[in-house]
Amino acid sequence: MNHYEQKQAERKAKLEAKAEQAEAQAAATYGGARQMGEAIPFGQPVLIGHHSEERDRNYRQRIHNTFGKAFDLQKKANHYTKKAASVGERGISSDDPDAIEKLMRQVDQLTAKQERMKKINQVIRKHGRDPEGQRHALLELGYSEGSAQKLITPDYAGRVGFPSYALSNNNANIRRMQQRIKQLQANQEHEPVNVPGTGYAYAEDVEENRVMFMFEGKPEKATREILKRHGFRWSPTRGAWVRQLNNAAIWQAKAVMQLLNGSTDN
Repeated sequence: MNHYEQKQAERKAKLEAKAEQAEAQAAATYGGARQMGEAIPFGQPVLIGHHSEERDRNYRQRIHNTFGKAFDLQKKANHYTKKAASVGERGISSDDPDAIEKLMRQVDQLTAKQERMKKINQVIRKHGRDPEGQRHALLELGYSEGSAQKLITPDYAGRVGFPSYALSNNNANIRRMQQRIKQLQANQEHEPVNVPGTGYAYAEDVEENRVMFMFEGKPEKATREILKRHGFRWSPTRGAWVRQLNNAAIWQAKAVMQLLNGSTDN
């Protein structure tokens, strides 16, 4: 497990702990609300005009509010559970030091899939309108009876095998991953950049894989709007406004510096 994967595992564990804590609080609060409710005899109405009316209404409202708090805590627990489950499920992050290796493996897998789909379509075309011949040819390629039958069963448009869009989409994914690999390789060769500005400092941090703007204190609202407009977001852990390091981020950073320098020149 590399340091990025360790960091992800720690984040997942923290979210799971928060979910458990909120779940326990929800259960305790719900139990408290039920216990409060048991103090009122079943079916007992509010006694209108009685000296206890206001106190009774306030008590019932507290029960209602406590139930509401329990439900809100349960929603909070569900939120953290969902976030914990999503950690590491969004594909390969560019922050992962093994990202290039993992992407290359995916490219190899998708390339093999592309060749497999092309081969199947060739076999199906070779046997033309002979479903039995198509089925036997697919069985010889190692496909199960069920898989072979599924491949030669026409879809809603009468197509058999893999439709052209399946091959073009898979090919597009291969090209996209290859482009990411090139970008990550370029990032690894990228020299760190540090530029002092008036009231700010700019950095291209290869190790952090981030383009960053740092300020002395909180920047003015106009400056924050410029940063947000160019895709930069505040990172409390880094104490900087950041974007992931790539050509687009560097281009946007130059535009930000022009605006910031222009505003300081006036």
